[in-house]
Formats: sequence, structure tokens, C-alpha cells
Amino acid sequence: MALNSTLVASYDAFRSEKRIMGWNTPDDYMSHVHPYWKTFEAPNPFLHYTLGFFYIIFMFCALAGNGVVIWIFTSCKSLRTPSNMLVVNLAILDFIMMMKTPIFIMNSYNEGPIWGKLGCDTFALLGSYNGIGSAMNNAAIAYDRHRTISRPLDGKLTRKQVTLMIVAIWAWATPFSVMPFLGIWGRFVPEGFLTTCSFDYMTEDSATRFFVGTIFVYSYVIPLALLVFYYSKIVKSVSEHEKTLRDQAKKMNVTSLRSNKDQNEKSAEVRIAKVAIALATLFVFAWTPYAFVALTAAFGNRAVLTPLMSMVPACCCKGVACINPWMYAINHPRYRMELQKKMPWFCVHETAPSNDDTSVGSGTTEMSGVSKETSS
Repeated sequence: MALNSTLVASYDAFRSEKRIMGWNTPDDYMSHVHPYWKTFEAPNPFLHYTLGFFYIIFMFCALAGNGVVIWIFTSCKSLRTPSNMLVVNLAILDFIMMMKTPIFIMNSYNEGPIWGKLGCDTFALLGSYNGIGSAMNNAAIAYDRHRTISRPLDGKLTRKQVTLMIVAIWAWATPFSVMPFLGIWGRFVPEGFLTTCSFDYMTEDSATRFFVGTIFVYSYVIPLALLVFYYSKIVKSVSEHEKTLRDQAKKMNVTSLRSNKDQNEKSAEVRIAKVAIALATLFVFAWTPYAFVALTAAFGNRAVLTPLMSMVPACCCKGVACINPWMYAINHPRYRMELQKKMPWFCVHETAPSNDDTSVGSGTTEMSGVSKETSS
């Protein structure tokens, strides 16, 4: 009842007095807000409270889900493989992004920013590391799947190689996270309802447009191109390999050249590849709205942008951070087995592999086994 009374009172106050965006925001903070956002009326308090409520759900689901992923992948010996280090790193990146949600939640229920410019910069810094880092992390996972499935004779990635890849991922994310934070190139500014912050894509000058175009290519186009390249290679390789198997079996007048072990290995690797492709698809879903808003503001007709529209991309990103860990629960065989052992009440039912089966993430695939058969 008390909450309903508060909402009614807020709505009545909103109806009786039309307020401009930033009405309860300090002048020193408003100096960082682009004039375009100041032309809009303040959103209905109900929108603030609704977004705050959804972010509480996002925060709980993402922190719990990614926390379980990190816990199981690091505590289970059979899952502590070099390839799965990339999975843990992706979960850490999602975990870090959701650590900033308390800033937004408090801002939403305050109907404006509480933590000032430092809170704004911290919020955007964590988001930038997650966005750019997860993009390249997905590309690294795609490369690992490509190498495992399409080039099995090259051998699996070593722990040292994956460690260097993870260091490179964080190094890749650093320039366009730190430079705006320090104001070296670009800057972090409030956006939309002024309760979130991102890099400046509204200022109408050549330097800002060049920054927006550069970060778009750096953090979106390049990772997406790598994802498309590696996964298309996987599809092509699998298709060609299946055709070779069928032709060879036809010549030998047999139904199939695969043993049960080969079939199980194929099933495991394909399921893991499906997880990786799903993660890549979620990456596109999460960050394409941000790319659209930023490019429209910098190069297009910004009149179509509203504060509410600029809040949609952030919701997409948080939603994807919630979904990512459950992708493993659905499709990763070894992860499902460990989840079943450690959390039996979670209603996961995964059949244990036979002793002859290759463990998930070992780097051995059905293709390598069949290659030996066909060459012998």
C-alpha cells in the first residue's frame, strides 16, 4: 500500500507540474549533459521505477548465473581446460558489467543521478570494458571452436596460448575504455534519462564523429567480422567433411564410417559449437541497438532519438548478460553434468559419458578420429 501511495503521489505531482529533464540534477552535473537531452520533459516517475525494478531482476539473475558459471568451471577439474578459460573470462566480463547496476538502480529511484560525474564515469568505464571485451572474447571463442572442429590436426590451444589471448582481450578493451575515462580522446557523458552514462556520441564536431566511427569499427565491426569468418569456416568444414564421409562410406558399401566414440565426440563438439554460436548471436542482439543509437546521433537524423529510445540498448545488454550463463546450462554437456552434481535441485538431467568418450573441451573431435580411419 505504501508503494502504491508513493507511485500515485509521484504521478499526481508529475501531472501537475511539467518538468524538464534534469530538474533535480546539480548544475555541475548538468554541464556534462548535451543540450539535446535538455529539450525533453522529464520522464514519468513510473518509467524510472519500472526500469529500476527490472534492473534489480537483471542484477540478481546475471550475478547469480555468471557466478555459478565461474564457480563450476573453476572448481571442476574436468572443466579447467584452456578452451574453457575463455568461457570463464566471458562470465567475468558479464559479472563486472552487472556490478555497476546498483548505481543505476539508486539513480532510478532518485529520478536522477546521485553519484555525480565520478559515478557516471565509473558506470561507463565498466560498461565499456564489458562491451569491447566480450566482443573480442566471443571472437576468441569462435577461433577456438574453428581450430578444434575445422583444424583438429593442429592440436588444441595450450594454457599459455589462451592466457595470452585473455591478456590480449583485456588489452584490446583498454584504449577505448581508459581514454574517454581520462578525457584523452572522447569522454563519458550522461544519456537518456540521465541515470546512465556512455561515451559521447551527441556532440556535433568532427572529433566526436571520428571517435564514434572509430569505436564502431574497433568494438563492433572487427569482432563481428571475425565471428562471421570463423563460424562460416566451421560450417563449411563440417559440410565438406560430412560429404567426404558419405562418399567414402558409399565406396566401401557401408552405412557409416563412424564408431560410437566418434559419434559421441561429434555430438559433444557440435553442442559446444552451438553454445558458441548462440553467444555470438546474443552479442549481436546486445550491441546492435547501441551501434544504431550512436551512429544515428553522430551521422544521421538524431531527431528520431528520444530519452526512452536511448535506454533500450542498455536493457538489451543487461538482458544478454542474464541469458549468457543459461546458454551453458542448456547445451554444454560437461557443465550440465557438474551442475547436476553440485545443484541437484536445479532439475538438470544429463547422461554421464561412457569411459571411452572424450571429455568436453579436450580438443579432440570426431573429425580427427575419422581422418585417421579414412587415411588407414
